Amino acid sequence: MSDLSGRTALVTGASSGIGRAAAVELARRGAAVAINFPDESQRAHARETQRLAEAARPSGSGGAAVIVRGDVSVEAEVEALFESARQQVGTVDVLVNNAGVQVQEPASHETTAEHFDHVLAVNLRGAFLCARSALRGFLAREPGGGPRGVIVNVSSVHQQIPRPLYLSYAVSKYGLHGLTQTLALEYADRGVRVNAIAPGATATPIQSWLDDPEATRAVRDHIPMGRIAEPDEIARMIAFLASDDAAYVTGQTLFADGGLTLYADFQQPWSG
Repeated sequence: MSDLSGRTALVTGASSGIGRAAAVELARRGAAVAINFPDESQRAHARETQRLAEAARPSGSGGAAVIVRGDVSVEAEVEALFESARQQVGTVDVLVNNAGVQVQEPASHETTAEHFDHVLAVNLRGAFLCARSALRGFLAREPGGGPRGVIVNVSSVHQQIPRPLYLSYAVSKYGLHGLTQTLALEYADRGVRVNAIAPGATATPIQSWLDDPEATRAVRDHIPMGRIAEPDEIARMIAFLASDDAAYVTGQTLFADGGLTLYADFQQPWSG
C-alpha cells in the first residue's frame, strides 16, 4: 500500500460516495485530508466522513482530517475552501476533483438551460476552479527534483460512452477529459501530474437505480464482470494515481468499469 504520509489532500464532494471512500483511503495511507462539502445540508455527512477518516489513519501518521465547506461552482468559495484547508492542515499536495451532479431529462431536446448550466457548473467549472487554485499552490513552491503536486479528476465511463437523457452529464465528463489532458501537458515539466479515474456503475447515492432491484439487475447485466463496483474499489485507484507509484503517469484516464467500455453488448456474438 502506497505511503502518503506527510502529504495533504483535498477531496471535493467528500460527504458520501466515491468522495467519502477516497478521503478515507487517503487517510488510511497517512495523508492529512480536507473533506469538502457544498452546503449545510451535507455537514453531518461530512462529519461522518471525518470520523471514518480519523479511524482509518495509522497511528503516528501525524496528519488530520478536517472539513471545509464550499460550493465548487462558485469562485470565491473555492478560494475560501483552499485557504481553510491550508490553515487547518497545510498547503494542498493532492487535489481529488470528485464533486459532481447529474440530472435526467425526458429527452435531450427537453433539457433546460438551467439544468445544463448547473451540471456543467459543478462538474466542469468546479473542477477547473479547484484545479486552478491547486496549481497556483503547487507552482508557488520552489522547483526541485521531486513532485510539486498531483490532481486526480473523477470522471466517468461517459467521457467515452454517450449517455442519452443525461446530455449535460456526458458533456461535462467529455470536457473533464480535455481538462485532464491539457493541464497534464502544460504542467508536466513543472513537477505536476494530472490524471483521471473513470468509474463505471458504482454503488453510490447518486445512482437512483439502486432503489429498484430490477433496474439494478439490468445495470449489472450490462457489465461484463457481472457486478457493480463499490466506492472503496474506486478509492484505491485514486490513491494509486495520487501516489509515487504513479510517478511517471500523467494525462491518463484509468477506467475502472468492470469492462463496460469494452463494447459490452458484443460479449455475445450477436452480429454473427
